Amino acid sequence: MRNERLCGIIEAILFVCGDALEIDELVNALGHTSEAILAAVEDLETLHAAEYRGVQVKRFGSKAQLVSKAEYATYVERVLQPVQKQSLSQAALETLVIVAYRQPVTRQEVEAVRGVKCDYSLQSLIQRGLIMVAGRKETLGRPILYATTDQFLSHFGLASLKELPDLPGSLEPDTGHTQLKMDIPDLDEG
Repeated sequence: MRNERLCGIIEAILFVCGDALEIDELVNALGHTSEAILAAVEDLETLHAAEYRGVQVKRFGSKAQLVSKAEYATYVERVLQPVQKQSLSQAALETLVIVAYRQPVTRQEVEAVRGVKCDYSLQSLIQRGLIMVAGRKETLGRPILYATTDQFLSHFGLASLKELPDLPGSLEPDTGHTQLKMDIPDLDEG
C-alpha cells in the first residue's frame, strides 16, 4: 500500500458517508493531488478485493463508494429485512435501454424506437434516479434530452458507459408494429 494513512482516511470517509463521493470532493477536502487520491482508492479496492472481506470499494464514473459485497447480500437481507420495492415494468426497462444506448435522447426519439408513448416510463426512471434531464435539444420546440445517471452506472456495476455490452436487436425507429426484443436484466432494487 502506497499511503496507508490516506487509505484509512478515505475508507473512513466512504464508510461514514454511505453514498458515492466524487473523487474531486476527496481531492478538495483532503488537500492531496488527484493522483494520490486515485492511488489510495485503487489500493483500497485491492485490499477489499481479498477473499472473505465483507465490503468493497466500488467505482463508477468519477465516484467511489464503500459497499457490501454482492455474495453476502442474502445474509445482510436476513438481518435488515428490507422492504421489497416494486421492480420496473418491461416498458420502463425498454425505455431505460434506449436512453442508455442513445443518450442524450428526446422523448420523441425514444417513442420512435419503441413505437409507443413513454411519458410514464421516463418519469418512473427519473423518480428512481436512473435517468435525468440532461438539457434541451437545439431544435424546433427545444425538447428535453434524457441521459442515464451515476446511479444507473452503480446499479449495473459499470465504471462508465463504455462498458455497456453490445446490444442484440435494433434501436432503430419503429417503422411498423415490430417490437423491441432484447434480454434485459431484472432491475429489482434492494
